[in-house]
Amino acid sequence: MNMLALKRTLWASTLCTAAVLLAGAWPARAQTTPMTPLPFNAVSETAGATLLIPYFEVDLSNPNGRNTLFTVDKGGRLDLINGNCCNNNIATAVLAHVTIWSDLGVPVFNFNIYLTGYDVETVNMRSVLAGALPRTASAGQDPQDTISPKGPKSQDINFASCTGQLPPAALTATQVGNLTAALTGQPAPTQCAGVNHNDNVARGYVTVDVVTNCTPRNPGDPGYFSGDTTHQNHLTGQVFYVDPSNAISRAGSVVHIHSDYTGNTDPLVTTAGNYTFYSRLDGFTAVDSRQPLSTTFVARYNPGGPVNSWRVPSSAKTSLIVWRDPKVPQGFFACNTTPSWYPLGQENITAFDEQEHVQTFMSGNPFPAATQMVQVGGSALPVMFTSGYLFINLNTVVVGAVGPMSDLSVAQGWVQVIDGKFGALHHAQQLDSATFPAHFIP
Repeated sequence: MNMLALKRTLWASTLCTAAVLLAGAWPARAQTTPMTPLPFNAVSETAGATLLIPYFEVDLSNPNGRNTLFTVDKGGRLDLINGNCCNNNIATAVLAHVTIWSDLGVPVFNFNIYLTGYDVETVNMRSVLAGALPRTASAGQDPQDTISPKGPKSQDINFASCTGQLPPAALTATQVGNLTAALTGQPAPTQCAGVNHNDNVARGYVTVDVVTNCTPRNPGDPGYFSGDTTHQNHLTGQVFYVDPSNAISRAGSVVHIHSDYTGNTDPLVTTAGNYTFYSRLDGFTAVDSRQPLSTTFVARYNPGGPVNSWRVPSSAKTSLIVWRDPKVPQGFFACNTTPSWYPLGQENITAFDEQEHVQTFMSGNPFPAATQMVQVGGSALPVMFTSGYLFINLNTVVVGAVGPMSDLSVAQGWVQVIDGKFGALHHAQQLDSATFPAHFIP
């Protein structure tokens, strides 16, 4: 049996086992067979070649208000081969390419970060939107080792392509103005990139890719996946949603997306027509070789008050951060219009309370954009129960999408929960992968 067939068999077996357990039937006897975990079934917390910060907010009207920070950590990856742990160049220095996207999936700005072998860099989105980019430099631009100092166990190398680019210059006033306009749904300078919420809050998401050079390209530009990105699964990270004015912060892991580090041999992420993370940007050719995310999630919700934010734990209802794949490339568009795919739909959203009463949402689009934060029990998602969990199936057909070839209705996404009772930020539970979508409706 080839690897693709084996993975499909194992995934189908996992779904069947889950269905048995959910139905309350426990097998009379069970046998446990040790097996090596297979990649690309669902997203794990191990280091990836791409990081996704699925949502950010910066309140531009209040310098002490809501803000988002995230870290890019060069921790490396430890791989198990035949049961033995090998050091996969864990101390290797790398370049990370940061792309800022609007809440409608438009790439609006990018920059590069250099990381020594065990480095960590914090990106403050308020500072970036004010024009101050993280200051890093490889050995060639930092011969005195004062900008990106190397520790005793780290590698420090020269990326000649970064000469003149690292350390970065401050953004001009025009660049800052266009960037903040694009992220608030305003003309930037003549066309728009996001939803205008009329609140002067910048919204969007961020991706971080390991690259070979200080590239100025965006993901999807010609040459980006074929010449700029690498398959080094060496990055980890955390995200922090903060509101200094209320002394509140929420923190959790970013999404770690893995590449086929075996040298483009895994058919799941190297076969044209299959779903990969960047599929919409490369015509579903699988040239990016990144694993796709999940399509179906379970998200716990708890009671709280009326505030749709992470700001005040005693009065904040549960909110969901939901990242969606529009499945088609999206550029700037005429203001006062919306992209052809907007709003995104879904196959099913079902709410359960703790006594298993059911509320099914048959209409509406509570998660219409590429990224958003939505209050559970609010006008967009009017859950009538006090507490319970949501079954969220984000699969949807998008007109104009050319893949995945086997199932045009598959749509990857990601769901994070800001709990209304305990104030914790955590990932919702994944029930499938876009590689093997469940299409299940309770």
